[in-house]
Amino acid sequence: MRKTFVLLALAGGLAMSTALTPALAQSRTDVKIGLVLEPPSLDPTAEAAAAVDEVVYANVFEGLTKFAPDGSIVPALAKSWDISEDGLTYTFHLNEGVTFHDGTAFDAEDVKFSLDRIGAEGSANAQQALYVNIDSVEVVDPTTVKVTLSQPDGNFIYNLAWGDAVMVAPESADNNKLDPIGTGPFVFKDRVEGDSIMLEKNQSYWGTPVALEGATFKFISDPTAAFAALQAGDVDAFPNYPSPETVTQFEADPRFTVVIGATEGETILAMNNGKPPLDDIKVREAIAHAIDRTAVIDGAMFGYGTPIGSFLSPANPDYVDLTGQSDYDPEKSKALLEEAGATDITLSLKLPPVEGYARRGGEIIAQQLAAVGIKTETTNLEWAQWLDEVFKQKNYDLTIISHTEPNDISIFSRPDYYFDYGNDEFNKIIADLSVESDPAKRSELTKAAAQNLADNYAVGFLFELAKVGIWNANLSGLWENAPNQATDLTGVSWTE
Repeated sequence: MRKTFVLLALAGGLAMSTALTPALAQSRTDVKIGLVLEPPSLDPTAEAAAAVDEVVYANVFEGLTKFAPDGSIVPALAKSWDISEDGLTYTFHLNEGVTFHDGTAFDAEDVKFSLDRIGAEGSANAQQALYVNIDSVEVVDPTTVKVTLSQPDGNFIYNLAWGDAVMVAPESADNNKLDPIGTGPFVFKDRVEGDSIMLEKNQSYWGTPVALEGATFKFISDPTAAFAALQAGDVDAFPNYPSPETVTQFEADPRFTVVIGATEGETILAMNNGKPPLDDIKVREAIAHAIDRTAVIDGAMFGYGTPIGSFLSPANPDYVDLTGQSDYDPEKSKALLEEAGATDITLSLKLPPVEGYARRGGEIIAQQLAAVGIKTETTNLEWAQWLDEVFKQKNYDLTIISHTEPNDISIFSRPDYYFDYGNDEFNKIIADLSVESDPAKRSELTKAAAQNLADNYAVGFLFELAKVGIWNANLSGLWENAPNQATDLTGVSWTE
């Protein structure tokens, strides 16, 4: 912080002291956060895009439970809970005196409404499958809710911490896409489409008040513009900085803090398993062996990333290094294509608007595939287009995406998911995992699921996305790692 200095006159004004004293300065109470992607809406219960949670999770909306910075699950709107011996009944005890931003009270009726709404007919919730075991939700009294499951679910408390299960009110739920009303420590203030979203402190927050009076999220997808915005102070922080090639410049600048952390972002070359020729395991394996992960990490991410061989983060306690099963071997790739009778194929490669791993990575992978005889037709899509064409309609062959949801290996078992994997053995493993509560057996099943994906080359496994965070050196409280997708500002403050 630059300090202003003044000369102090001694009594009588006859002599001037050369002592310099710093003038009092008022600490800042607002923060400007840079993000790469603008959320399509502001309702985390009705969108698949991670960009929604980046802005509103823990800031505007809260769930019964929440993620802590170390990835553990801690109480939130539920201060405690009891689990029956058979694992079927969860009784949640709610915090008292909680209100939504519009002044309406939060109570057990809102919990029932929120959980029932996830599985209701016509629900837009992108993670319905996580909550399919909810059989009934009963209001015991205003601060007590009993949730009964149809079968035990060892991940239930964990899943309730996802943004898809935040609590909403029946009075405002339908308008949350445009005017989000939650119970969190920040209130939605304004949105400038294509530019920014502004939050302000919730003066009536039920929990520990935040230090910040306001926060502005600025959307800057261009890496060059992101660099310039940080240097000029147009943003105070970029928790997920998109220009890894310029990180060393910030490391040498005392104005900034640079933190390289871990994420839950499995970055993959997704394949449409249900569409020829990708329904042939030999073609998928050929694609996997055509990819030089190191070249992709170095070329697209400037060395920031950890190679993976399945769909588990290296930080996961059940992680096993399976990269050897899909090692870079272009000659083996050519031989597999010959065996499959697929020596003359052209595949669509549809890329989302992420300059780093997706667009730069796409160029590198297209060249690697061409080297083994696979032609690609590359299309760059905006986020809404990608969600529609790839994620919803499955109108693609290949795409590159980072799945940043935590502990989400089960998505490969979803029958309508865009991978279209449809592997019976894998589905059985996930079904067994969903009802298993013994930690040792859960670990064994998780490893088996990862092995199945590697054995069947479900997708091209690339790398675990690193969390490159850069922020003003006087800013504290931003998370080093990313156990979920949020930019949690609840502990952020200025130290100047």
